[in-house]
Amino acid sequence: MTELVSSVAEKVIEKLGSIAYQEICLAWGIESDLKNLKLTMSAIQAKLLDAEERQAKERGLSLWLGELKDVLYDAVDVMDEFECEALRKQVVKTYGSTGKKVRRFFSCSNPLAFRFKMGHRMKGIRERLEGIKKVSDQFNLQERELDDKHIVVRETHSFVTGSDVIGRDKDKQEIIHLLMQPDDDGNVSVIPIVGIGGMGKTTLAQSVYNDEMVKRNFSPRVWVCVSVDFDVKKLAKEILKSAARENSEKMHIDENMSLDEVQASLRNVLKGKKFLIVLDDVWNEKRNKWNDLKTLLTGAKGSKIIVTTRSKKVASVMAFGPIHELKGLSKDDCLRLFLRCAFKEGEDRDPKLVEFGDQIVKKCGGVPLAVKTLGSILYSKTDELEWISVRDNEIWKLEQEENDILPALRLSYNELPLYLKHCFAYCSLYPKDYEYDSVELIQCWMANGLLQKPDKSTRELEDIGQQYAKELLARSFFQEAPAWSSSYETHSLQDNDPNYFVFKIHDLLHDLSLYVAQNDFCLIGNSNNTNNYDKARYVSILDHNLGSNEVTTMLHKLKDTVWTIILPSEFGHSINIKEFPLEICMSRFKYMRLLDLRRSTFEVLPSSIGTLKHLRYLDLRWNEHIKKFPNSICELQNLETLMLDGCKELEELPRDIRKMISLRYLLILTKQMCFPHNGIGCLRSLRTLIFHNCPKLEYFLDGIQHLTALRRLSFERCESLISLPSGMKDLNMLEILVISDCKKLTLMEGEDYPTSLRLLSINKLPQLVAFPQGLKRSASTLQLLSIAHCHNLEALPEWLPDLSSLQILKILRCTKLSSLPEGMHRLTALKEVSTDNNYLRQSWPITKPRPIFIKFTYRATAYQFSNNMQHGKSQPSLKCGMSMVNELSLNWHPSPLASAWSNQVPNHGNVLDKWMRSPVMECIEVLCSCMTEDDKNRTSPNRV
Repeated sequence: MTELVSSVAEKVIEKLGSIAYQEICLAWGIESDLKNLKLTMSAIQAKLLDAEERQAKERGLSLWLGELKDVLYDAVDVMDEFECEALRKQVVKTYGSTGKKVRRFFSCSNPLAFRFKMGHRMKGIRERLEGIKKVSDQFNLQERELDDKHIVVRETHSFVTGSDVIGRDKDKQEIIHLLMQPDDDGNVSVIPIVGIGGMGKTTLAQSVYNDEMVKRNFSPRVWVCVSVDFDVKKLAKEILKSAARENSEKMHIDENMSLDEVQASLRNVLKGKKFLIVLDDVWNEKRNKWNDLKTLLTGAKGSKIIVTTRSKKVASVMAFGPIHELKGLSKDDCLRLFLRCAFKEGEDRDPKLVEFGDQIVKKCGGVPLAVKTLGSILYSKTDELEWISVRDNEIWKLEQEENDILPALRLSYNELPLYLKHCFAYCSLYPKDYEYDSVELIQCWMANGLLQKPDKSTRELEDIGQQYAKELLARSFFQEAPAWSSSYETHSLQDNDPNYFVFKIHDLLHDLSLYVAQNDFCLIGNSNNTNNYDKARYVSILDHNLGSNEVTTMLHKLKDTVWTIILPSEFGHSINIKEFPLEICMSRFKYMRLLDLRRSTFEVLPSSIGTLKHLRYLDLRWNEHIKKFPNSICELQNLETLMLDGCKELEELPRDIRKMISLRYLLILTKQMCFPHNGIGCLRSLRTLIFHNCPKLEYFLDGIQHLTALRRLSFERCESLISLPSGMKDLNMLEILVISDCKKLTLMEGEDYPTSLRLLSINKLPQLVAFPQGLKRSASTLQLLSIAHCHNLEALPEWLPDLSSLQILKILRCTKLSSLPEGMHRLTALKEVSTDNNYLRQSWPITKPRPIFIKFTYRATAYQFSNNMQHGKSQPSLKCGMSMVNELSLNWHPSPLASAWSNQVPNHGNVLDKWMRSPVMECIEVLCSCMTEDDKNRTSPNRV
């Protein structure tokens, strides 16, 4: 959709206004071109909002926006060209020889030739924009601010018939249970119901609102549809009207009443009454607005407020307790709802059509509104071809009414900040049910210029991307997936870092991403997805079984202005495309910013890779045949992300890697024994450096101390590594240090370590007997400490209690540890402890009732556990301190005798019940396939 025009326009305006770009233009003598371009862009941008809102009804406007977007993309390319040249000159100045400089005078890199060529292109861009600006006059577009966008006000009501509610009995009872809970603090409790658009939040709230028990316990009951406009005075009036009507009170409510008058009347109506207020469809994320309204709502003890919203962020603003996240309906409930919508009441149902219906509801992802939409499309239709068409087409391609599922989801998209819209659209490049990795996705957003950093901001782009991802998660566009289900090739950090997460996108929201991205994104190999070859800037090849000729034909259909090409694959799935035409990519797509070729099968990377001077992201992971790279790869001075994990035959890194001066994220696998001087140590822009599976790597030469921007450093599966690089004490920005599976590594006493670590993870270090004192340098900053599988570690450091910022402590599989250091009660910031060591758990100090979350993992075979219980033996790891454990994880190894749990221990249910009665127990996690349904019910989160 052409709504992405605003996002691209914002990018152009941002670049034109940046200090860095103004300096570049001044250096090249094109500041007048810059000034004229900014004026034209500002005039066009002022009318964009009006054009985007009117385009659906005026095809001419849609075409105008499409043409504008093409010019804007070209403008970004031209501006990027200047930045590339500035970087090239910087590298030549630092590393180039005089001979090379002479040769470049006669080449296309000659400054005079470059200035002439780029001046001509800038003029062309400006003239095209001027022409587009003139054409806009015939549409009579109005200048409007972003805050002045047209708001579609949704209206809801409190009435629902019982037969309209399917599959929500359990949710209803849980909400009613919360309503009936007393309020110990006397404050009005807020119960948020959260879910994506169309999930049935309003229907559930209506069902609760009209329940007879609720009617008997609450009076007045008030229903207000809030929608996008959270006007405190207006909402207070609506609540006042509804409450007065419910109480049968006659009250004159003047539209000109002041807020003080409304407040006085509202307090009088609610005073001493146990009320229930439903605020439906809330979008407000500003806590001060909510607080202004909440202070007006005071009643009797036990009064409650139900809030329905699509955003977890909204829920967190309005409520301090847990939220009720509404999940999808079961398949059977979906089919019941679908058949009710598709067939007339009492009508005979053709078994063949019912079978088609069963297939159709699978694409609805459990979302009731999607089920209703597709059922209504087929209402009273008996032609099998029409049912097959609905079954085989994507939802976003079906014609829909205003209140159907896609418009409902579009409302969520329309309310996104501009900076998130393009980021969400980018996710359409991946197939449905894909597991996204937050770190990887942020690098992709960065490569395509989708992260906005104000000129004077000191925030890192990675942190801005993290903020974007968390916002989309909070707004329910992303759904966090369990870390253990991730298909991504995880590293130790991702098991520990709270900023890392794996997520999926609901199928319907994926449909929405395809809908909004359809003109800019091309998905090759999926007939139901977009195939817009002539306009596409972002390309995804989904069919990995295509032949070389087929892929070549498709690539030739694309314009040469493509920015991104990916071959998305998940862990365990190789790319089967035979002889992927890399040369075509290198020769045609000169403006490419991102190339993802993970799990490909090529043996040689073409030397023409060096011509992709705009390239920011290159993913070559799991190319298992490639042995070395052409040195021309070092000409990629714009490259920010290089991933080489899984390239197991790679013999060495390119010798001139120091010239890749923009690298921020470097993931290395290599057979090298050491890295030479003036190599990696020259990459001053590095933020993340990961050495993964480098079996021959023994040591480093000097240079790492120069990586002063480095924030994460990891050594994983470096079996021959003897010592950490010297100079780490100078890495003042280093926040994360991960050391894992380095069998020969010794952490030497006397070495200096960084002072700013936030996360330290040490795993599988058999040489580790004691912690060096140098790690104490991060005592005031360390927030997470994870120690695992260090079987020779005899004692925890005596300075452990000095970690004043420590929030999470994990100690697992350290079998020789038998005690804690003195003074552990001083860890006042500690929130979570995870351990499977019984000695540590028994000696844990209990000095005061602090909200520490303690997870104790019992690892044994089910046979060992049940055999002890059978003969009346107590479990040594469970007999002490259970009163302080919040979460118990029974993680049993598979055993042929696992069924002994249920067969040999007839009273195992009583044991679970005993644990459940622990006053602080929050969760019992039992990972054993032989659990009975009764066991699962005993340990369910709801029971806790």
